[in-house]
Amino acid sequence: MKLIIQIPCKDEEEQLPGTLGDLPREVPGVDEVEWLVIDDGSTDRTVEVARQHGVDHIVRLTNNKGLAAAFEAGLDASLKLGADIVVNTDADNQYDARDIPKLVEPIVAGRADMVVGDREIAGVAHFSPIKRRLQAIGSAVVRGASGTRVPDTTSGFRAYNREAAISMNVVSKYTYTLETIIQAGKMLVAIDHVPVRARRVERESRLFGSMSEYVRRNAAAIFRVYTMYEPLRVFMTAAALLGGVAAAIFIRFAYFYFVEDEGAGHVQSLILGAVLFIAAVQLAALGILGDVLAGSRVTQQRILERVRRVELQLGVQPSHYEPGRPGVTEQAATTGAAAGPATGKDEEREALTP
Repeated sequence: MKLIIQIPCKDEEEQLPGTLGDLPREVPGVDEVEWLVIDDGSTDRTVEVARQHGVDHIVRLTNNKGLAAAFEAGLDASLKLGADIVVNTDADNQYDARDIPKLVEPIVAGRADMVVGDREIAGVAHFSPIKRRLQAIGSAVVRGASGTRVPDTTSGFRAYNREAAISMNVVSKYTYTLETIIQAGKMLVAIDHVPVRARRVERESRLFGSMSEYVRRNAAAIFRVYTMYEPLRVFMTAAALLGGVAAAIFIRFAYFYFVEDEGAGHVQSLILGAVLFIAAVQLAALGILGDVLAGSRVTQQRILERVRRVELQLGVQPSHYEPGRPGVTEQAATTGAAAGPATGKDEEREALTP
C-alpha cells in the first residue's frame, strides 16, 4: 500500500523546509510513503528547495491557477503515481505532520474513504474569538448542506483513499475544502474526522485579504456548490417565499377592493404582487431546469470517473510532472500508475464496462 503526501505550494521557499522536515517516511499500515509538491506558479525557489529536501515528485503548473486547481492536479498525479492513500497538507506547516498516522488510520482500517483533520477550533488559542465563531458557523452551514458530521470543514489536512480521490471533481477556483465535503456528502462517500494539532502561522493568509472577504467568498462557494447538487430545493424555496409574499399582497388588495371598496387606491399593490408572482414562476422554472442539469452533471461525473480509471489502467503520465529527488525518474509516473492495485470496486466496474 502506497501513501503519497501532497503539498500545494505558491512561493513557499521559506516555509517549505520546515514542513518537509516534519513529514514521515514511515506510517503504520503503509508500505511506501512518498512526497509530492504541486508548484502553483511560484516565482521563488520553491521547486529547488523541494528537491533539496528529498521530495519524490513535483507537479509544476505553468502559472498560478489557484489552490483548488493545484489540489486537483495533485490528486490526479498521486493516482497516476500509484497512490492507494493521498494525504493533503499545507505548505505553511500549520498542520502537525505527526498526526498523519492518525489521519490515515480510519482508511487503513477500512472504516472511511475520506478523513478530515479536526483542529478543534474552539480550543485553538491563537485564533481570534471572531475567527473561531465564524469557523463554527461556517462549518455548521456546510454540515447542513452536505449531510455530514465534519466539525472543521475548512481544514485542509485530509486523507483520501483511491476510490474517494477518483470520484473528487473540484470546479471552484477559490478553495476545495468546502466543495469536496459537500460533494462527498451528496455522493455518500464514507467520511470520518480525527482531532489534529494546529500550529500558529505568522504570515498572512494568501487566500483572502480580510475577514469580510473570507466570509463573503466562503458563503458564495457554499451557495454555489449546494445549488449545483440541490437546484430544485434552492429555487423552489425562493419561489415559495416570493409566491407567499405575492399571495399576501393579493389578499390585501382583495380586502380593500371587496370590503373597503377602495380598490382604485391600491392598484400599485396589485402591480407589485403580479411582479413578485411572475418572479416566483421564473424561479420555479429555473429550479426545474437546474434539476435536469443536475442529472446531466451526475452522468458527466460518472463519465469522468471512467476516464480516470481508463487513464490509470493505461498508465497515462501526470500532467506537468517532474521527478523530485535524484533517483526518481519520469518513468516512475507510468510505472506507478500501471502498478496501482485495482480494488474490488474497480474490478466490479471493469466487469460492467462494455
